Amino acid sequence: MNQEFLYIIIIIALGYLLKRLHSLQEKDGEVISKIIFKITLPALVLVTFDSVKIETSLILLPVIVLVYGIITAFLGFLVFKNEERELKGSFLMLSSGFNVGLFAFLLVFAIWGMDGLTYFSMFDVGTSFVVFGIAYILGSYFSEEGLSLKPIEILKRLGKSIPLMTYLIASILNFSHIQLPETIIHVRKTISGANIPLSLLLLGLYLNFKFEKQFIKPMVKFLTFRYGLGLLFGFALYLILPNDQMFRFTILIGMLLPVAASALTFAVEFKYSTSSTRLIATISNITILISIVILYIFAKFIL
Repeated sequence: MNQEFLYIIIIIALGYLLKRLHSLQEKDGEVISKIIFKITLPALVLVTFDSVKIETSLILLPVIVLVYGIITAFLGFLVFKNEERELKGSFLMLSSGFNVGLFAFLLVFAIWGMDGLTYFSMFDVGTSFVVFGIAYILGSYFSEEGLSLKPIEILKRLGKSIPLMTYLIASILNFSHIQLPETIIHVRKTISGANIPLSLLLLGLYLNFKFEKQFIKPMVKFLTFRYGLGLLFGFALYLILPNDQMFRFTILIGMLLPVAASALTFAVEFKYSTSSTRLIATISNITILISIVILYIFAKFIL
């Protein structure tokens, strides 16, 4: 598990190094972002849903994640109401959702095996609709172009979200017990293998250790909000819920995971300023480091 976390840091560092050596530039991130959003991520979704059985007995997990995402968005509006429009949009995108695939699956498989993955796969179902639904709408609304909050406009925008549409189709296929042809899955599996490396390279490409001092205070506020709320809800639900221990561990660990990497691809798609895009990448990397420490402590001393 420690080795996997090390690989994550190395790939992010590689992206940053390639930028410093001028082999890649930040503007190349737009192309990488489109490849992730429109090709590798949808392929990963189809492969994942084809191999994982959605357990109806665990349907409460994605419901809790979805409700938590709505609560987080509402509280985020209040906490960041005085920030500039684009900065507010950046924080709201980052607040909603978790990066389950990069971290939770590594830890869970090492400790609980495939049984644990079933729980976190259901957690990820809720996360996907929060990220590609709520976070996507908020990011679009606070962009320069803006998004009308009329239902028809929201539906049009969501209809253009390839990952969200892929999640919906994959969910329907899974519930209907319909499997795609083996050839399609094999091709998709090959393509999906590039998703994590490209996502990490993108984070490294936009990583910047020099940012305006005006961002320091809002960034600290965001991190406090993110992990403070996660700890509060995570421990509260762990103590209150009557479900089995694995269910409660899933909630507790899940709410302390890093921010979803998709926030960066959204920022690129909605044409956020360079400073906002860099800030999102920097915060994403900081949450990766914080969550690695938290999950290591959990794995070593608690679980």
